[in-house]
Amino acid sequence: MTTAALETREEVVSEFCKELTGVGRILEDADYNVWGCSPIYGPDGKIHVFYSRWKNEADHEGWLTCCEIAHAVADEPGGPYETVDVALAPRGGDWWDGGSCHNPTIHKVGDKYVLFYLGVSDGTVYTKRIGMATSDSLYGPWERTYAPIIEPDPDPKAWNSMCTTNPAFLQHPNGELWLYYKTWSIADWEMDDQEGGWQRTNRQYGLTIAKSLEGPWVKQGDGPMINLRDGNGGNAQSEDAYIWIEDGKFRMIMRDMGFWNHEYGLYFESKDGVHWSEPQISFWNSHRYFDEAPNGLDREGRFERPQLLMCDGKPEYLFCAFRGGKYNTSSGAVLKVGS
Repeated sequence: MTTAALETREEVVSEFCKELTGVGRILEDADYNVWGCSPIYGPDGKIHVFYSRWKNEADHEGWLTCCEIAHAVADEPGGPYETVDVALAPRGGDWWDGGSCHNPTIHKVGDKYVLFYLGVSDGTVYTKRIGMATSDSLYGPWERTYAPIIEPDPDPKAWNSMCTTNPAFLQHPNGELWLYYKTWSIADWEMDDQEGGWQRTNRQYGLTIAKSLEGPWVKQGDGPMINLRDGNGGNAQSEDAYIWIEDGKFRMIMRDMGFWNHEYGLYFESKDGVHWSEPQISFWNSHRYFDEAPNGLDREGRFERPQLLMCDGKPEYLFCAFRGGKYNTSSGAVLKVGS
C-alpha cells in the first residue's frame, strides 16, 4: 500500500471513542516524570493507581534505566491523588528487574491483587521482560516472581525473539488466565541499527495462557495474534494493549503506531480473544480533549499506555500517559467513558 493510500485510509470511529470526554491531568510532579497509570477500585471505595515514575534528571528515557512503580490514592478518578508508597523499585544486582520497573497493570485474581509489569536489567530494550508481583492488599507487601514469567524465543529470527513487554491481562470466563504481551524480532531490530532507523521493526502482540498465577505461562500459536503490518502496507504497528470482556465480547484498545498515525488509539473486538476485527479509532489525539498549548516535546499530543478503570465489568474512565503539563515533563491523564 502506498503512502498516499495510507493517508486516505477511512477513519472508522468506535462507539467507545464517541463516548470519551476529557477530565484532566493527574499526578503532575515537579521531581518526577509520570507514566503508565493503572487504576483499580479498592475495598475502601477509593481509586488506587499504580504508576511508573522516574527522576526528572534522567530525562524521558529514564523509564528504561531507573523507573519505579508508585501507588497513589484518590476519592475521585480525576484526583487529587496522594502517593502513599512505592510498590516496586528496581532490585539492583543481577535481578531481571534490577534496573527498572515499568508499565504496571493492576488486577484482582481471586483473593490476590496482581501487578503485571515490565522489568529491565541493564538499561537496554534487549532485557525487557514481563514479570509479576502479588499481594493480599493494595498496600503490599508485594511478592515478586523470581524470574520473568514470559521469555523471548531463543531463535533470533523468530517473530518474538526481541523481548517481552507491555502486559495486558484478563481472566477468561473458563477460569484461565490470559496474558497478552508485546514483542518483536531481534533480527529486525539489528537491521534497523544498520540502516539508521527504527522503521523496519514490527511490534506485534502475542498471547500466553496459565491455569493459575503459579504458571506455567504457555505461549499460544506459532505467530503473532496482532500483526498490523500484515496486509496493511506501510509500517503499521501497535503497542500498549488493554483487554477486557464486556457484554460477551472481548474488547481491546491499543496505541496506534502507523495504521492511521502515531496519535490515535485503536479499538478491536473479538468473539474468542484470539481472532480480532479490523481496527477502529478508540481515542483521538489529545487536542480533541485537552486545550493545551504546544510544549515542544517529543511525543506531543498523543496518549500512551491506555488503562481502564472498570466498575461492574464496564469501563468508567480511561487513564493514559501524557507528555507535557505543568512541569513540561509527563503525567497521567484521565478521560470519562460515557455520560
